[in-house]
Amino acid sequence: MEEKVLNLLESICEDGIVKENPDIDLFENDLLDSLTFTELLVEIENQFGLLLSPSGISRDDFGTPNKIIALIKARS
Repeated sequence: MEEKVLNLLESICEDGIVKENPDIDLFENDLLDSLTFTELLVEIENQFGLLLSPSGISRDDFGTPNKIIALIKARS
């Protein structure tokens, strides 16, 4: 599951650094913005069957690849 999330992030962020440094802040490093954040939520729903509301997720919850993985694990 972790590899699948990292592959998804690499595709959406268009940067392999998400695999090299899973604690990188995605927003501060301009790897995610509001549009790619929404795209990520849609892909998480498609690939993991998990519906995450943008209003129910904070940037802190989704700030790093490791936090995204933890959130998906917790809600699965």
